[in-house]
Amino acid sequence: MFYQRKEKGRVFCGLCPKGCTIQEGQRGFCRVRENRGDVLYTLNYGRVSACALDPVEKKPLYHFCPGSLVFSLGTLGCNLKCGFCQNWQIAHGQPRTRILSPGQAVDMALEQKSRGLACIGLAYTYSEPFMWYEYVYDTSRLAREAGLQNVLVTNGYIREEPLRKILPYIDAMNIDVKGFTDQYYRENCLGKLGPVKRTVEIARQECHVEITTLLVPGLNDSPAEISELTDWVAGMSRDIPLHFSRYFPNYQFDLPATPEETLHRAYRIAGEKLNYVFLGNLGDPATQHTYCPRCKFPVIQRGGYATDTSGLQGKICLKCGQALELII
Repeated sequence: MFYQRKEKGRVFCGLCPKGCTIQEGQRGFCRVRENRGDVLYTLNYGRVSACALDPVEKKPLYHFCPGSLVFSLGTLGCNLKCGFCQNWQIAHGQPRTRILSPGQAVDMALEQKSRGLACIGLAYTYSEPFMWYEYVYDTSRLAREAGLQNVLVTNGYIREEPLRKILPYIDAMNIDVKGFTDQYYRENCLGKLGPVKRTVEIARQECHVEITTLLVPGLNDSPAEISELTDWVAGMSRDIPLHFSRYFPNYQFDLPATPEETLHRAYRIAGEKLNYVFLGNLGDPATQHTYCPRCKFPVIQRGGYATDTSGLQGKICLKCGQALELII
């Protein structure tokens, strides 16, 4: 989907902002879209590198069906190349895969549900799901027909047309905003910030959206940058959950882990303008709870992936009666 034939046997891929022009027999930047005889083929359709039944909080999604499970699956390939990638073995390597058709994936999710487990649907995650576009598109439509929900965990690096085409079948997204400067994206991810911001702004009009930013010491963690990110999110809605995650050395990066105080500082800065800010990879339960924006009562408490929603009656704070913006 989303390609055009050019002169001299080349094809233009219009799926993501990379805009690769691909010669005969060659692949795009993502490694999973190949020109064969002036036809662009997806090489990873149905190829699953990992699947598991995960807590929805692991995505992380904290305000979408809290306490539930989601059948999660991923493939290989990515259209960014972040030096700190935590899933580089499947994003940029050659992992073993198994074939799973869209129908089989939906049946596996339904099977979990039939066993009495709190499985709400499917999550397309682990690697970049937009580089699995055709498979995710087909599977998400089948899942919707079967009464299941669809979740994307994505870098948000997608063009507007394919984004709008798939959004009617997506119920929730966690979008990685890697940093909040174009320089950071260019130097550390081989991408641009603008398309990711556009994805967030469009998606939040159509489905539940949460944002994650991995704070890398000295590169995207300054108070000024955190303030700019916070202002942008708050300009859309104070109720969008923002997750700051702690970086650890991985892939091509050997910088020391993010200091805990850096994350707590970001938590304080963002908390001045946003109702829901969370810290990940830190092990501090107090920064993982959802607090009522009016009375600050912990309406949802989290410890690891254990979730306690007893502070709520539906979407209402039991202490003060404030309604919270949640998908239950």
